[in-house]
Amino acid sequence: MAKHGKRYEAAAKMVEKGKEYKLTEAVETLKKLPKTKFDETLELDFKLGVDPKQSDQMVRGTVALPHGSGKKVRVVVFARGAAAQAAKDAGADTVGFEDLLKQVQGGWTDFDVAIATPEAMNEVRKLGKVLGPKGLMPNPKTGTVTEDTAKAVKEVKAGRVEFKMDKAGNLHVAFGKISFEPKAIEENARAIISAVFHARPATAKGTFVESCTMSSTMSPGLRIDIKEFGAGA
Repeated sequence: MAKHGKRYEAAAKMVEKGKEYKLTEAVETLKKLPKTKFDETLELDFKLGVDPKQSDQMVRGTVALPHGSGKKVRVVVFARGAAAQAAKDAGADTVGFEDLLKQVQGGWTDFDVAIATPEAMNEVRKLGKVLGPKGLMPNPKTGTVTEDTAKAVKEVKAGRVEFKMDKAGNLHVAFGKISFEPKAIEENARAIISAVFHARPATAKGTFVESCTMSSTMSPGLRIDIKEFGAGA
């Protein structure tokens, strides 16, 4: 059994075991916990009542965080011509086509989000073995395959995050930093929780979100009372 340090043990004593916190109260409690020497990332963890083996019960989507993620997002864009220039003007970190394809084919994946035009996807699909395992493959469902590269780059840079259920039926979504103001943390969390509920597959039966827990990088988790978001609906 893993041993925790004194700071974690002190934090754990401030969190009531078994309690379901209202979102505002959870944020207030999290902000009061003993601090670390770095700006911890905040995360929401969901346990979903779906069958991850069924393709029609996959849960995924995107959500624009009202206050951003607090993280510098590195964006690459596979495009040519006007779409490539638009991506550069919008602030993409790397833009290219043949040269970028070769670079990624060689194993370079030092970026967080990849965007591609529909035309470029004909070649980008061939990078499946490199991009797929890292969750970096552009996808029309998440707005990363588009002709409007400028809009996509701006949205990602502003704090749009993608969420996707894992093989165990869980979701893990980072949504900000502990240094954020309480209201910003709450509004970001509320946006994600609402987006997850709206992503419920039509074929899902019974309780959809079985539990939701909020935590920072080094803190214990605080279980969130999700009734106001339509738990079980």
